[in-house]
Amino acid sequence: MNDDETPGEYERVPPNDRGAEQAVLGAMLLSKSAIGDAVDNLRSAADFYSAQHQTIYRALLDLYERNEHVDPITATAELTKRGEINKVGGASYLHTLVQQVPSAAVAEHYAEIVRNMADFRNLGAAGTHITQLGYAAQGDVDDAKESAAAALEGALTVRQDSQGALIGDDLEAYLDCVEARRSDGRITGVPTGIRDLDALTDGLHPGQMVIVAARPAMGKSTLALDFARSCSIRHGRPSAFFSLEMGRVELQDRTLSAEAKVGLHHIRQGTLDDAAWDRAAQHLPAISEAPLFIDDSPGQTLASIKAKCRRRQQRHGLDLVVIDYLQLLGTGTSRRQDNRQQEVSDLSRGIKLLAKELHVPVVVLAQLNRGPEQRTDKKPLLSDLRESGSLEQDADVVILVHREDAYEKESPRAGEADLIVAKHRNGPTGTITVASQLHYSRFVDMASEPRIPANLRAVGDRFKAQQAST
Repeated sequence: MNDDETPGEYERVPPNDRGAEQAVLGAMLLSKSAIGDAVDNLRSAADFYSAQHQTIYRALLDLYERNEHVDPITATAELTKRGEINKVGGASYLHTLVQQVPSAAVAEHYAEIVRNMADFRNLGAAGTHITQLGYAAQGDVDDAKESAAAALEGALTVRQDSQGALIGDDLEAYLDCVEARRSDGRITGVPTGIRDLDALTDGLHPGQMVIVAARPAMGKSTLALDFARSCSIRHGRPSAFFSLEMGRVELQDRTLSAEAKVGLHHIRQGTLDDAAWDRAAQHLPAISEAPLFIDDSPGQTLASIKAKCRRRQQRHGLDLVVIDYLQLLGTGTSRRQDNRQQEVSDLSRGIKLLAKELHVPVVVLAQLNRGPEQRTDKKPLLSDLRESGSLEQDADVVILVHREDAYEKESPRAGEADLIVAKHRNGPTGTITVASQLHYSRFVDMASEPRIPANLRAVGDRFKAQQAST
């Protein structure tokens, strides 16, 4: 250190207020209502700067969640049982916390101060992280930018404070919402392009996590692209397709094939005849003008996808997100995941939160395990989702794609596919049969409906009528 440099420049302490932290803990030791006030204002023990206070807060919260009495004596017993009593300064420190607080009523005020200090620390940590990325100048620059954006987004996230409300407080707004659903047969969600799927689900709705799952080569990517084409090309609504498997050109090939009804193999091999070129030329303007965003960046993580979705929503709007596919997606966290099931659970929860935050449907593709291939009846089941029960738990809609002709070439159902709606949180389930025109890279409605359950549309209509009448 140079003589003209002061120690303070190198020993800067992150923002914190020890007195406020002590006041919060002291109030919690005095009153159960103060614990509720603290929990409503603090996100986690990490909001406390002091590791000593973090330990005490976790112990008090555990007592509270077990519905046990909270005071210095029970807290001392709990910390002793955990082997942490000496780490927090002993029983005498807990009594000191109580003596220093004037009243349990101060918990909410001081908890707000504690959380504000935590927000300032998070801002500083994000700035330090971004500075380190800049000075390191290592790796791919786009990856560094995404990491910086994710850190900054996290630090700048505005707190959503809500104490809830009585069910009738927003009755007028709720009735407007119900009235808006009276669509005279029109789809109120994002149309999928599959008539009977839309009849069953009323389209894809904001905040939904929709899983499209199948064994390899069944057509799940084709179905997801059908959803995106319907959203952006047919209805002019912005969508984002994140492909971790196919490249941008391949997705463009598939889109042109599906829209123009030109054989995919002819497009790839460059063997289009004059008639095919004419059909392609007719559809290219609609494709080029469609607000369909394609991102085939390698090594994408959930954090990078979140950052890109936020930016696109702010700048261009966003009505649908597709992620192809889950098993190729990384969490974007620095910690190593020894347990793949836990990693998939983290991804599943993160995708559901993304759908809620952006208020758009998020369609995520997933591979099924080998269960269908080991059964006589090859139809997939909800239990065949690979690696984590969290997928089934978090999803609002699960669509399983099945083609009999993938297993039996001489099947009488050649050219057909079943879209099995195995879970539908807000409505009925069912199996919808579509034509699998995979040579055009698309699924379409059957020309006639002999194999579609006759009451399928009626089931969906009855459910929507019940929802509107309640």
